[in-house]
Amino acid sequence: MQVSETLTEGLKRGLKIVVPSSDVEAEIEERLVELSKTVKMKGFRPGKVPLSIIRRQYRAAVMGEVLERTIQTSSQNVIEERELRPAMQPKIEITDYSDGNDLEYTIDLEILPEIELGNFSDVSLIRLVCEVDEEKVDEGLKRIADADKQFRVIKDDRGAEEGDALLIDFKGTIEGVEVDGTSAEDFEIELGSGTFIPGFEDQLLWVKAGEHKQVNINFPDDYPQEEAAGKPAVFEVDVKEVRERIETEVDDEMAKRQGLDDLAALTELVRDRLKQQFDEASKARLKRSLLDDLAGRYSFEVPNGMIDQEFETIWTQITRDVEQSKSTFEEAMEQSEDEAKKEYRQIAERRVRLGLLLSEIGRQNEISIERDDLLNAALESARGFSQPQQILEFYRTNPNALERFRAPVFEDKVVAFLTELVDIKESVVDAEELFRDVDEEVEGKKQKTNIEKKDGKPAVKKPAAKKKAEKKPAAKNETTGEKTTKKKAVAKRKGKNSNSGSKAENVAGKA
Repeated sequence: MQVSETLTEGLKRGLKIVVPSSDVEAEIEERLVELSKTVKMKGFRPGKVPLSIIRRQYRAAVMGEVLERTIQTSSQNVIEERELRPAMQPKIEITDYSDGNDLEYTIDLEILPEIELGNFSDVSLIRLVCEVDEEKVDEGLKRIADADKQFRVIKDDRGAEEGDALLIDFKGTIEGVEVDGTSAEDFEIELGSGTFIPGFEDQLLWVKAGEHKQVNINFPDDYPQEEAAGKPAVFEVDVKEVRERIETEVDDEMAKRQGLDDLAALTELVRDRLKQQFDEASKARLKRSLLDDLAGRYSFEVPNGMIDQEFETIWTQITRDVEQSKSTFEEAMEQSEDEAKKEYRQIAERRVRLGLLLSEIGRQNEISIERDDLLNAALESARGFSQPQQILEFYRTNPNALERFRAPVFEDKVVAFLTELVDIKESVVDAEELFRDVDEEVEGKKQKTNIEKKDGKPAVKKPAAKKKAEKKPAAKNETTGEKTTKKKAVAKRKGKNSNSGSKAENVAGKA
């Protein structure tokens, strides 16, 4: 086999491979002999078909199989012998081959850059920390009290106002036919809460106890139930009670409604939750600072193919969001498409460079990912779901699904490794500063291309908005939660919603 270099330019490499025809023929003949031992053909006993017939019948198919295997094996051997580290799948093209001639093919690839890591001891970072004082705990308890709405039946004969609650029976029909989920009894609805689809609550303003009301609404076009989507509906509503809201006292009774034993237990839960949120925010800000520092320190060449791939991921999401905004590109992004492409390509290059850098740090320092690391990540992810045990069971029974956590877990382990090497000083700040959106500040300084966006998706400006929307391209390495918008249901389950400890935890933790 002959190997010659055709290109050595930056990270690009080109190779020409020539495999002698005698080697190819020997492989073909060996495969045909092997095939003759098992092939079944009418008129011959198994294993007794003449080789000449086997050649005539199967040579073309065997040749394709042998060529594929020869190219795969020889190309891999060449790459390993020359100690090349491909950045992506090499491009292989057969340039010459016919029966009886040598096999010639080319390999075009980009290799990973050689990265001199240097010493990280001169990296100096600030860890922002926020103390959980009694004022913040009290604020958390008040948020729970505000969310823990309590109502009592009004004594006078006034009509229902926004903020009041009604106890109602209702039945909905579409073209005279009742649809699942459009009826309930003894249902408490808060007027102005947006619990029902648009228009329903507005038509119940000023009703009184004992009153019957017919409510006419139109289901949204994107309503999840196909039989109701985009159709008009009629609801027959009987008002049983009009209730006014009463101030919720922060006491043991409120704590019990949240699933806790007493106010002391709820207070401790709020304190723990706030500390957890502050710690997570502090960790995220420190990681961001570290990545920004690393991005400023390293400027090695990055494979164009990897930049192209990352850019396409970002751009696909941007164009999808622009389409969903039902605006022109310029209206949604407040910049031309060419300007946006230039900007996001720079962001893509930064991300790829940081990814390669972290990967090299992990490789040189033998940082590995164990199955327990992936399971822990899955456990943390499952906490955000209503049925976490089912999510965990899915990952336990589908080990390959755990691989989605490998990249972010590896990144976090490398970052944790680096934070042990760099110089870190703490700075006590308030919650507002700790949770400040760094992206917005940097965007205001026109330095968006030198940041690692936090969000999981790019955002485009809504048609009605006048201010420029923050652009949030899909982060390859940094993992954050995504905001989702849930479609409004016609009605919730019968009766009042029950509060739980998890609800208290969620409400209290909103810093």
